[in-house]
Formats: sequence, structure tokens, C-alpha cells
Amino acid sequence: MKKILLAVVLGVAVVAGAQNAAQPAQGQPATQSQPGQQPAQPAQQPAAPPTSSVNPPTGSVNPPTGSVNPPTGQTTQSTPAAAPVIKDPAEYNAYVNAIQQTDPNAKISGLEAFVTQYPNSIMKNQALEILMGTYQQTGNAKKTMETATKLVTADPCNERGLALLTYFDRVMAQGGDPNGAQLLTDGKKYGQQGLDCLPKWNKPEGTSDADFQKMKGQMTGIFNAAIGIKCLQDKDYACATGPLRNAVDGNPADFSVVYPLALAYLSQTPPDYQNGIWFAARAAAVAPPTAQAQIEKYAHGQYIKYRQDEEGWPEVLAAAKAGAAQVPIKPPLTPADEAHKMVQQTAPEKMDFAQWEFILSNGSQEDRDTVWNAIKGKPVQMNGTVMQATADQFLIAGSLDDIDAKKADITLTFDDKIPVKLIPKAGASLDFQGNPASYTPNPFMMTMEKGMLPKPKVTPKPPVHHKPAAQ
Repeated sequence: MKKILLAVVLGVAVVAGAQNAAQPAQGQPATQSQPGQQPAQPAQQPAAPPTSSVNPPTGSVNPPTGSVNPPTGQTTQSTPAAAPVIKDPAEYNAYVNAIQQTDPNAKISGLEAFVTQYPNSIMKNQALEILMGTYQQTGNAKKTMETATKLVTADPCNERGLALLTYFDRVMAQGGDPNGAQLLTDGKKYGQQGLDCLPKWNKPEGTSDADFQKMKGQMTGIFNAAIGIKCLQDKDYACATGPLRNAVDGNPADFSVVYPLALAYLSQTPPDYQNGIWFAARAAAVAPPTAQAQIEKYAHGQYIKYRQDEEGWPEVLAAAKAGAAQVPIKPPLTPADEAHKMVQQTAPEKMDFAQWEFILSNGSQEDRDTVWNAIKGKPVQMNGTVMQATADQFLIAGSLDDIDAKKADITLTFDDKIPVKLIPKAGASLDFQGNPASYTPNPFMMTMEKGMLPKPKVTPKPPVHHKPAAQ
């Protein structure tokens, strides 16, 4: 199995928006960050490369992942009606000095010192939020998550903290972190917590309704992705498909959720081929270049398994690669359809017995007549396995399926009784000839008349040598 490299590039949707929070006056309300301010971006990847099979093990939570780019957007919360006030001059100075630092490391030191010295400060949550964003700015994933955990502990509905924890937990688990199982459990917990809190999230001051709805959509995708991946790991496919579909609808080019969604659909009992094949094809289209061929082969294999032929596959794949709307998968061929294709592709005289049996059992009346009129009354030579034999008739299994099932599908009759010594035992392989005379389609049985067996081989006697006459 090929190993697929993960290239995780953290976006900015969940970075604290209060990096440059306004300086509060002593004894005056402290202000939140200004609307429209862009959060900082991370400097490094948060997770190591994962490994995964693209011939997917069901329930796999390590799909081969490409770039994962959370949607961007401002996530600053609105200023509350009664803004906090710092009354202690020392506390005020410690806070202001920390947030005014332009060097990220100096800001981190100042904020760490502030939250340690003033654990009950009214500005604690604000300070933790800025600290979380600053750690993310420096690329320190571990400290970002530690700070986010402290923030969510202090403020259980802090959407920024919840989104960061949810996203990091999910990406690191998919990236092969040795603690992946626990990370997915935590990610699902934070994801559900984020979804539960999302209706309470107030629109940031100065943010348009459209932008706010976009931000909520981005958060919803992050939370649902973690929930869906955890359900997939637990092989709860009904649980996985809804959240993963929500995440994919919000970010259809995110391979790290598109491929798991395909697995969730195709791993159900029975598989959801309509959705599963489509999203497997989409996964091939958005996969890293090194994985595209393997995933396309997997999607194609699922299509053949469902349809039993190639018809329609090129159109589905082209639409998936073009990012078009989902294309319905044509339903599989019915047995009658398959029988008709056999009649179109092969002359009855060139078919084997199993094909005759399939068409005469499943085909339309027209297709049955085409085959039967071509073979009726004409001598057929073939091999089968004897199920039962008497001097008057043999019951024979002629198709491989019926041979395996030890089920007769030919009744061979003889004009003359067969000598006892020539009657084969049950289970014997037999070469014979007969003329098709009639059939019943279900259960299938063809009666052949004028049965003939190969002539027994006569072993020539060795020549007799006579002694020459005495002289």
C-alpha cells in the first residue's frame, strides 16, 4: 500500500481576532478587538504525515490527505453591553504592557505572566484568546491547543477556542498521531460543544450579516468534520455520513473530508453506491497528485461492482473532475438487461451452456426465443458432472454454478437403454451429446434427447507370438 503525504496548512478561521486589542484605560471599560482585523496565520504544519490505504479499509480514519485549508474569515466577538473594567492599576499595566508587545515571543511572555498573576482577572478570557492566537502565529501547535483548552475551560462557549481544538484534534489524528484515538474522541466532544454553542454566538460588531453567516458556516464545517471522522473510526456509518456531508458541502475541495465521506457511504450495509461512487470520484479529483490514480481506480472499481459495466463512468468522472453538481449514477443492469447484452454481443451458437441458461432463465421472451430457436433440436457436445444416472436418463449439472451447487440443470434421455457397465457414478465428469428439446426457466432444466456417450476406448490386445514349427 502506498503511503500518502499529508500537507496540512492551517488557515485563519479560528485564530483569535484580538491580536491588537485596544488598550483599556485604567478604570475604563476594556475594549475587544476591532471588527475587520485579520487573525494571524500559523508558521508551520501541526501534524506529521499520515499513512493510509487508498483501497480503503472500511472505517479508515487516515485517508490520504492533501492540503487542508480551513476557510478564512474574521471571528471577533461583539463587545458586550457592559464591557469589563480593570480597576487595579498593576493589573491594568500588566495587561496593557503584554498586548502592546510587537514581538510575538515578548507578547507570549507578558500574557503568560498576566494570566498566572491574575487568574481571576476580568480580562482573563481576552488575554487567553490573544495568547492562543499568538501561539498559533508562531506555529506552536502544542501551546496553541493548551491555551485553547484553558480558554474553553474558562469560557465553555468560546467558538474560537472550540474550533481550534476541534480542528487540531481531527487533523493530528488523521495525520497519524500515536494518540489519534483519544484526539478523535476529544475532537468529537469539542465539535458537538461548538455546534451546541453556535446558536448563542453573537455577531461581531461591524460585521455584515453575510460575513457572519459565512463564518458560522465555516465553524459548522469544522465541527461536523471532527464528529464525522470519529463516527467513521467507530464504524458508525449512519452517524458519519450526515456530519461529513455537511463538512464537504461547505468545503468540497477538502480531500481530508471528501474521501472519508465516500468511505462512509460505501461501507454501509447495503452500500450507498449513488453517493459513495460520486464522492469517491470527487476524492480522486481533489486528491494529492500521487494518490489520484489509486483513488480513481478504487472509485472505478466500485462503479463496476455496482453497474457490472462501464456505461456512464466517463461522464461521472468528468463531472467530478470539473467540480460540477453531483451526477446520478445509472442503476445497475437488470438480469434481463444483461441477457439482452449477451444476445447482442454473441451468436447463440457460440455461447456456452451457462450463457444459454442465464438467457433462457432471465431474458425477455424475444431474447429467449432468439437463443432457443438457434439451438433447439441441434446436437450439442459438452461436458458436465453427473448428479444421478439410470439406464434411461442422466441428470447432469452443466454450468459451473450448478456444478458447485451439486444441482442438475440437464436431463439427458437416450433412445436405447445404457448398458449397466457404462452408467457413470454420481459426481463423475462426463462428455456427452444431446439435442435440446425443451426447457423450464425457473428452476432451470433443459431436456436433451437422443443422448449419446463417447464410444468406449478399445485397448488393442498385444499381438500373439507363435513359436515356429519344429523342423
